[in-house]
Amino acid sequence: MEEATRPAQETGQTAGEEARRRPRPLTAAQLAGILPHRYPFVLVDRITDHEPGQWAEGIKCVSVNEPWCQGHFPGQPIMPGVLLIEALAQIGAAALLSMPENRGKIALFGGIRSARFRAQVTPGDVVALRCELTELRGRVGRGQAEARVNGKTAVRAELLFAIAEESAEESAENNA
Repeated sequence: MEEATRPAQETGQTAGEEARRRPRPLTAAQLAGILPHRYPFVLVDRITDHEPGQWAEGIKCVSVNEPWCQGHFPGQPIMPGVLLIEALAQIGAAALLSMPENRGKIALFGGIRSARFRAQVTPGDVVALRCELTELRGRVGRGQAEARVNGKTAVRAELLFAIAEESAEESAENNA
């Protein structure tokens, strides 16, 4: 259920607090300061709202100029499911890495459970992405993720993740 449509008692907020809550969007530039991904593997255009350490929502505007369009499939491009899952993982990573104690770190895939693909995503679609972190124990956790197009579920999955001890910059320096 989307955060904006949850009753106040489910979110732990009073009705007045819920009405006053303002969205916390992140621009592409702000997102680049949180996630280590760079072109051509940035699969989130912006974060429309988030609560650090709890959940994030964002969008991916699918263009015919995406690198995968030429080969998946010629004449009828369909966004590969693995890229939809990666976009959801990037949304979850934004929720996780926006926490002050996780700034500068990277989130790694630990696994994918119960992935179900229900609709095709094609150029021209705007994919609404959401990941809610449901469990966090130390450096590992899980999240429930969903991608929707025009209000219809395209994919839903449970994502497992781990936070790397060192940041992406430290890793690059240590491997140089």
